[in-house]
Amino acid sequence: MNCDSELDVRGLHCPLPILRTKKSLAEMTTGQVLKILATDPGAVIDFQVFADQTGNELLSSSETAGEFMFYLKKK
Repeated sequence: MNCDSELDVRGLHCPLPILRTKKSLAEMTTGQVLKILATDPGAVIDFQVFADQTGNELLSSSETAGEFMFYLKKK
């Protein structure tokens, strides 16, 4: 999937991945896609809730060998 920006929050725990994501999205324009790499297992639920609460679209969520990858589209 194509992305406009990438954010690496591997090694960080809640709430830092969400806070850094919020900051990155603030610097982007509507419709741009942010790729996030995380290792916190709680991030799976956190990013779904974040998307629901903010109106940003969670395009995909996947896990490979303990690393999580999310694609968020800015509203």
